[in-house]
Amino acid sequence: MPMKWSAVQVDQAMNEVEARLDEAQLYLEQAQVAVEKARRIPDLPSYMGDRLARVESDIRGSYTRLKADVESVRDAIPDGAIEEEQAQSRHGDQQSLM
Repeated sequence: MPMKWSAVQVDQAMNEVEARLDEAQLYLEQAQVAVEKARRIPDLPSYMGDRLARVESDIRGSYTRLKADVESVRDAIPDGAIEEEQAQSRHGDQQSLM
């Protein structure tokens, strides 16, 4: 049974998302450095250190979680759907005369 949605378009969108995440990784690393610097402020109260540690943890984990989410989307594409759709577009979507 043919799918009504495009597995190829979903895969292409995930390629775009991954490219944007890779671009964002540099900024996330810079943000993490800034948080680490803030955590070294002399006489910082522990409640501020705790909050900064959470920010640091969130920054560190966000890229990894988002990459895993993208992979999860790709894993949900039925096996062979991309190849089948690409083959149909190469050969046209002609119906048999028989």
